[in-house]
Amino acid sequence: MKNKIYLLSMVLGLFILLSACSDNSDSTSSDGEGEDEVTLDVIWFSDGNEGEVFKEITDKYTEENPNIKFNIIDTPYDDLMTRIRTRVSGGDAPDLARISGVNHVQEALLDLSPYLEDKQAFLDEFVDVAIPTVERGDKIIGIPTDVTAHGLFYNKEHFEQAGVEVPQSTEDVWNWEEFKQALTQVKENSDARFALAYDLSPSRYSTLIYQNGGSIFSDDQQSLVINNSESVEALEYFKDLHDQELIPSSIWLGGENPNSLFRSGQAAMHFSGNWNIQSYEENADFEWGVTYMPEGSQRSSVAGGKQIVGFNDSEHKDAVADFLLYFSSQEVNAEFVKESSFLSTRADNAELDYEVRSEEMKVFADELAVTSELPTLDWENPNMPSVETLITENVQKVLSGDIEPQEAMDELVDNVELEN
Repeated sequence: MKNKIYLLSMVLGLFILLSACSDNSDSTSSDGEGEDEVTLDVIWFSDGNEGEVFKEITDKYTEENPNIKFNIIDTPYDDLMTRIRTRVSGGDAPDLARISGVNHVQEALLDLSPYLEDKQAFLDEFVDVAIPTVERGDKIIGIPTDVTAHGLFYNKEHFEQAGVEVPQSTEDVWNWEEFKQALTQVKENSDARFALAYDLSPSRYSTLIYQNGGSIFSDDQQSLVINNSESVEALEYFKDLHDQELIPSSIWLGGENPNSLFRSGQAAMHFSGNWNIQSYEENADFEWGVTYMPEGSQRSSVAGGKQIVGFNDSEHKDAVADFLLYFSSQEVNAEFVKESSFLSTRADNAELDYEVRSEEMKVFADELAVTSELPTLDWENPNMPSVETLITENVQKVLSGDIEPQEAMDELVDNVELEN
């Protein structure tokens, strides 16, 4: 009898001990409902104030999901991919990262498809030019968060001095010859030293290729076609603008800063992109505006942009996916792009009212709206990192008079072995 009482006491004691442990475990959860606290590492870079906006959004997410915290690791853009690759190869991948192209790390990225009820319906929420930045085969390996568009800034005083009116609507867009004439008139009849500051960038240069109906890669992305007639004509036009000294050669051949030339009032126009709006709003001491780019055989810009991605090796993949889908929602995306002065990747956020230069942002949005997905497909091609360097080098050879445009593009095609 004593043995039975002793055994019963042991069982009751063990039950009480286990219950206490269970209660104690629950009490250490973040919300008192049994969910373990999770901290997500986010590698982040900023061009402007978007890091502050992102922090506000993550704080709101934590208010709604108290067990989820964020460790935001601010990283200079030049160090971004090195840091990510080092952590991935070392078995210490972050949970999330903001990047400007998935090609270099796509094998390490989390596929969001299993977390979507309808993958096609999800993709349909975004503008066409944003989809190729995150779609790889049957996988969706990130969220396109914001998009950039190339466009034209102009100094209003210089154009008024020259008596030149810029296009006020898409019905008045200059063709290439009219654009050249306008640049010539402004240079000759205003205080501007130069007509046009043109970014030293293969991406910005390629805008001319697409405006003339050309491309860098074939439609199936399997071969280089930058030496076709449309693309070569674009280079001939670019060279002519330099030969006529409408674009200063000091940018492409000397590394002079085009932003400084425009900001200081030396250049009447700047061929760049919407990311400069905030800078010019704060630093340009003259009246400036944004007008529509000229057209060759068609209108086109080139879309750039950023993505937020998750990683396969994250220990918190469900939490990562949930946050990414939250961040991609219409309301949250609108908050992020409006407060950061970005263009939205979402089709239903195309008509946002911005606190800073809303009318100018609408011009960039229109440039984006008429741009096909071909430029994005070209620039997302895994061979582009090697090709874009050669584009810059060969364009510079043409501008310096060392080689003719057709020969330069033929040489580029001959010197690249594509990895398909």
